[in-house]
Parts: sequence; C-alpha cells; structure tokens
Amino acid sequence: MHQQAPTPAAPARAPAAGRITVAVITRNRRASVLRTLDRLAELPERPPVIVVDNDSDDATAAAVLDHPAGARVLTPGRNTGALGRNLAVRHATTPYVAFSDDDSWWAPGALAAAADVLDTHPRLGLLAARTLVGPDAAEDPLNSVLAASPLPPDPGLPGPPVLGFLACASVVRRRAFLDAGGYHPVLFFGGEETLLAYDLAARGWGVAYVPSVTALHHPDPGGRPGRSAAQRRNEVLTAWLRRPAPLALRRTARLAAEAVRGEPAAGAALRGVLARLPAALRHRTPLPDRVEQAARLLDGRHP
Repeated sequence: MHQQAPTPAAPARAPAAGRITVAVITRNRRASVLRTLDRLAELPERPPVIVVDNDSDDATAAAVLDHPAGARVLTPGRNTGALGRNLAVRHATTPYVAFSDDDSWWAPGALAAAADVLDTHPRLGLLAARTLVGPDAAEDPLNSVLAASPLPPDPGLPGPPVLGFLACASVVRRRAFLDAGGYHPVLFFGGEETLLAYDLAARGWGVAYVPSVTALHHPDPGGRPGRSAAQRRNEVLTAWLRRPAPLALRRTARLAAEAVRGEPAAGAALRGVLARLPAALRHRTPLPDRVEQAARLLDGRHP
C-alpha cells in the first residue's frame, strides 16, 4: 500500500517576546504611564519594555522601576521629545520595535501579529496599525484615511502604502528605523511622523497600513497644551526639510496669513518655524523623484 510522505511542518516562529520590544516615551505623566505598563504587562506576548523618561519631575522613573512590568528605564537627563524613541530603539535588542505613548498600548496578540507580518515582508520598514480610541474603542479617523491611500498598491507590502501614521500605533523594523535616522531633531515633537515616513521611503523601505494589527489609545480628554501649534510648525518645517522650495514657500506664506488673521495656534506655529528654519535649511535633503511623486498624490487630498 502506497503511503504519502508527510507534509513538512512549517518552521516554528520565534516567540513574539524575542522579536519585538515596546518603547514608551513619557514626561510628568506618572499615573498615565503606569496604567500603560499595567496593560503591557497583561499582554500574552510578554514583550520587553523600554521607557524613556523625558526629564520628569514627578518621580516617574522610580515608579516605573518599581512596576512589575520590569521595564528598562532610560533617563537622558533632558526632555528629548520624540527623539526619546530614537534612544529606545538604539537600546533595543529585538529586530522589531513597537511604539506606545504613555496613554496607549497594544491589543492582545497584536504584537505577535505585527512580528509575523514583518517576518513575512522583508522590505516593510514600518507598519501603521489600526487605532481604536477610548473605552468605547472608537475608530480613529486616521484609520479610514490610511485605508483609502491613493498610492499605487505594492505587491511587496501587506497593505496599502502610506506616507503617514500615528506614532503610538506603529511598529518598525529596527534596522530600517536606524537606517532612516529615526525621528528628526529639528521637529522635536508634534506631527513628526510624516518626515520619518518620507525618509524610510527615500531609502527603499515600505510603509504600509495593516489594520489586522490593533493599537489602543486612551488620550487625556483635556488634550496637551501647545500640541496644535507644534503640529502646524512641523508641517511647514517638514516641507522645508524634504519638499520642493516653492511648495515650502507656499505653506509658509499660508501659515503667515493665518497668523495675521489671528487664527488659533498660527502665531505660535509661525514663530516656531522662524526659530527652527535655519537648522531645517542646513539639513535640507529633497526627496527622490519617486517619493516626491507619491507625496504629491497625497497633497491632492491634503494640500
């Protein structure tokens, strides 16, 4: 009697904890970051966690060290803003790093799913996850924007190619992140994601929206003072850093006109642009044509 040879078993994947680290940045939000650690400690993946304390004065670092999640704490001694994520990635020893803010965490199983996707798609540099907001798990409006990306499909990526994402709902390939230089010092914090997406794409790394991976975001209802001005400032600075000069000039002029009209946050944003513009010009590196063309497609929706 003929017996069929057994089908070889698929190679076992490494446990998620050996493939992915969670990096958290925080400043003077001890209760919030401890809540995030509570949630991360409950995950079935049991990921290693790195917390960068951006010069808190509320004993955050000591409280994190005492937390049973066993997070590693990095204290740069100053407020590094988004650059704290760069520090965490440099200290991570896993091939992938998932970012959380001190008011966000990951759904059970999401980190294992993200690691599997990155294993399967070696050109994927950054995975933008689906974000659910608050206790009601409402869809973040960005989800539908990313899902409807007008960029052409890429067969080497697991989802729609994008040039934007939410930092606290992203997972990066450590090698790609370091290759792109991480978050840029000129921007510091607020709307810093687009520039990183540009820099990854410029180096040939894919950035894709993968809604099968879910991040949970529970922002403070009161918001964070100054966030709107920082985001407006960084939109213009990103244009000066990577986009054609005429486009950067138009965006600067538009912001100046809004400031003259007294629109909220425009004046502070314009002052921030003028203060940081010399540094932006020193670091200016226009995008390759293929990435600039992709950025222009997106400009059609968000000029």
